[in-house]
Amino acid sequence: MKLNKILLPTVICIAGLAIYLLYFRGSNTANEPKIYNPADLNPMLVDLDYQDVNKGYYVKDFRLINQNADTITHADYDGKIYVVDFFFTRCPSICPLMTKNMEALQTIFYDNDMVQLLSISVTPTLDSVEVLKRYAKMHNASSSKWNITTGDKRHIYDLARKSYFAVLDEGDGGLQDFIHTPNFILVDTQRQIRGIYNGTRSDEILRLKDDIELLLN
Repeated sequence: MKLNKILLPTVICIAGLAIYLLYFRGSNTANEPKIYNPADLNPMLVDLDYQDVNKGYYVKDFRLINQNADTITHADYDGKIYVVDFFFTRCPSICPLMTKNMEALQTIFYDNDMVQLLSISVTPTLDSVEVLKRYAKMHNASSSKWNITTGDKRHIYDLARKSYFAVLDEGDGGLQDFIHTPNFILVDTQRQIRGIYNGTRSDEILRLKDDIELLLN
């Protein structure tokens, strides 16, 4: 009888803890932004070769040059949550607002090494390292947090169309090809797409911030 009196509170505590962990772990998972495979996205955004992929999709490897002339690859973002956008420094319309919002995200998550930013120029021949360096300084970009990059045009356009699914139009990445998109893409620590947001809208940036915090938690 004494043994039962001693064991009963212990059993109740363990059962209560198990229920607590199960409930809150399940709740957090349910609240996380969903994992997007190509088949989940607007078909107009997705290259024909990927439209039927409905599971196990991961963004592709990349190799770019940042504002400090450093080579940046997917390995620099391994195990990180990051946001990608496609811009160009001479853009007079949507890009200034997009860059302002990337700068705001940098400020919000500056002290969290798990969150990184990646901006990729769609006019890489015009956006040289020197140009990007000036642009980065103008927007207070810290290269430890935010890489503003250039590189091979075909590679960049393949990333936009066949990796991050950022643009609606088709093309071959050739001389006359040009892409222009307001989309910010959220990628998790496993290289899975967790959301696409309009980088010019404050409500979408707030949603993006909330989704990053959910992934962090």
